[in-house]
Amino acid sequence: MTIQVNITPNGRMSLPVEIRKRLGLSEGGQIFLEEIEDGVVRRTAAQAVARAQAIARQFTGDRPSASVDAFLASRRAESGE
Repeated sequence: MTIQVNITPNGRMSLPVEIRKRLGLSEGGQIFLEEIEDGVVRRTAAQAVARAQAIARQFTGDRPSASVDAFLASRRAESGE
């Protein structure tokens, strides 16, 4: 779906009520905008967290206990520090 959203001179824009309801933003809230090569991607906070978790899983695999400290310790051990 493509919609037109107007931006005021001070930079504010309004999302139509039906979109806010679908996104769970009917009481207001935050969205995150990511500029990509050919446009802008909009994500709710929950979507942004889910995306970050998916990216983290790419690096931790099935090790939910993986941490930054554990990663750094393994890198130090591999390098002989």
